[in-house]
Amino acid sequence: MISVVVPAYNEERNIGRCLSALCQQTIPRDEFEVIVVDGGSEDRTREIAEQYADLVFIQESRKVGGARNDGVMRAEGDVVATTDADCIVPDDWIARVIENFTRYEIVQLYGTVRPIEDEIKHHVSLALANNFSRMGYYTRTLYYTLGCNTAFDREAFIDVGMYQTIDAGDDLEIAQRMRKVGKVRFDSRLKVSFSMRRYEQFGTLKSLYEWLAIVAAGGSSDRFQYTGRRYR
Repeated sequence: MISVVVPAYNEERNIGRCLSALCQQTIPRDEFEVIVVDGGSEDRTREIAEQYADLVFIQESRKVGGARNDGVMRAEGDVVATTDADCIVPDDWIARVIENFTRYEIVQLYGTVRPIEDEIKHHVSLALANNFSRMGYYTRTLYYTLGCNTAFDREAFIDVGMYQTIDAGDDLEIAQRMRKVGKVRFDSRLKVSFSMRRYEQFGTLKSLYEWLAIVAAGGSSDRFQYTGRRYR
């Protein structure tokens, strides 16, 4: 069993498209579960999600990282993958996650993103981000993971303390801790179509700067506790 956790908040326009793609995977639907963690939506998000997901509930922890943590704690799978309610996964996404965790001794997996909105500036922005991911991975300096396209060994993820509940960069920061208990793997074939609406709202350069600043601070912090146990 593999579990997929999808945090959502007022996503009635997008979540049906996201969950429909998750339910049309190349592997049988009964071999994975879909969990939607809702942030207290005031629209039809939960109503739509219940048409597709195995479990829909309102989050108890803070921020999007907390929503993912809540989902992991309710998950039944040994591997937990995460994506976002405004993203679209290809039909082989879960199969590729399973392939990676079967073939390699890893505790975390992540991939690349491509824009849903078909504009040149968005393709350029995400091409740069994907190249940055590759560079960071192969130089072993920074694991530029994104919560919309990542997967964890559930036991290892819980053991390191799960996501830090911060405003931005939690998906980058967690990799700094995961790498201390096992191998983090990047697979460029693992792709997710990604909404650029937040980039348009905050600006690409500002978003990237804030993420990196938070990761740098979190990575150097000693406030996280983990057992030192290695997985797989």
